[in-house]
Amino acid sequence: MQETRLDIARIRAARRVIDPVFLDTPLYRCEALEPELGCAVSVKLETANPVRSFKGRGTEVIANLLADNGSRAAVCASAGNLGQALAWSGRGRGLEVSVVASRFATVAKLDRIRALGARLELVDGDHELARERAAAIARYDGIRLVEDSLDIETCEGAATIGLELADAAPSFDTVLIALGGGALATGVGHVLKALAPEVEVICVQPLGAPALTLSWRRRRVVTTDATDTIADGVAGRRPIPAVLDDLLLVADDAVLVQEASIIAGMRMLFDHAGLVVEPSAALGIAAILEDRDRFAGRHVVTIVCGSNVDVDAYHRWIGGAPLHRS
Repeated sequence: MQETRLDIARIRAARRVIDPVFLDTPLYRCEALEPELGCAVSVKLETANPVRSFKGRGTEVIANLLADNGSRAAVCASAGNLGQALAWSGRGRGLEVSVVASRFATVAKLDRIRALGARLELVDGDHELARERAAAIARYDGIRLVEDSLDIETCEGAATIGLELADAAPSFDTVLIALGGGALATGVGHVLKALAPEVEVICVQPLGAPALTLSWRRRRVVTTDATDTIADGVAGRRPIPAVLDDLLLVADDAVLVQEASIIAGMRMLFDHAGLVVEPSAALGIAAILEDRDRFAGRHVVTIVCGSNVDVDAYHRWIGGAPLHRS
C-alpha cells in the first residue's frame, strides 16, 4: 500500500508504553444483535478502562514521550474524551495538563476532566474555537499542544486496536469505525490494510457533522459552517489535511448516518448487549441499520469507542428503556 504517516514498527512499540489497562480489550460476537441487523456482529469494546474510551491509548504514547523529554506540561482541546485521557496519562507521569473545551460539551465529561486534576478552560463556542484557544495557550506558555489526529502519536496509539483486530482476522470481513478527527480511522485502517487487507474498512460519521466524510468523497478538504448532532465526540468542522491524506489511503468507504439511527443503535446496544454507550460509539450499528442489504451475510466488527455520556440525555435518547425485558 502507499505510505501514510503511520508506521507499523512504531505502532508495535506503542504497545510497550501504553498502560495494559487500555490494551487487549474484549472482542466478542454479540449474537443478540444479529436478528435485527441481519448479519454477524462482533463488538470491540473500548470502554472498560479508567477513561471509558479508546483515547487513552494515544495519550499514553504522548505522555510517555513528554516525560522522557523532560516536558512538564501540555494542553489540548477536547470534546471531552481526549481531555480525560490526557489528564489521566499526564497525572501518572507528573505532567500539568490543561484542557480547553466548549461550554456546551457533555457535563459528565467536563466533570471527569476536573476530577482527574487537569485545569479546564471553557469557551463560548464549538470544538474548533476550543482548538484555537488551546493553540494560543501553547504558544503563550511555551508548552506542548496535543492535537488529536494531527499528532501521529494519537493515531498510532489508536492503531494498536488494529493490531488486536488483525490477530482475529479473517474471522470477520468488515470493520465499522467512528469518524471524527480521524485518529481512530486512520490508525486502525493503516494496520488492517497492512496486515489484513481483505477486511473492508468503512468509516461512519453523522449526517449533521459530515466534514471529513465529504472531504474523503471529494478528495480535498471540505469544511462546514456548523454541526448538528448528538455525537459530540465526532463533531468537527475543519478536517486536517494530513489526516485526510492518510484516510484516503486506508478507508474503503465513508458513510453518513441520521440521528434517529444513532439513537436506535444506542438503544440496541443497551437492550441486546447491556452496553451504555455515547452516540459516537453507536455509529457502526447505525450504519448497519441504514443499509441492511449491504451487510447481509457478512461478519462485521464495530468498535464501541466510548461510553462517556450525560445520564439525563441518555435516558431521553433511549426512551427510558428498562434494564430487563420480559
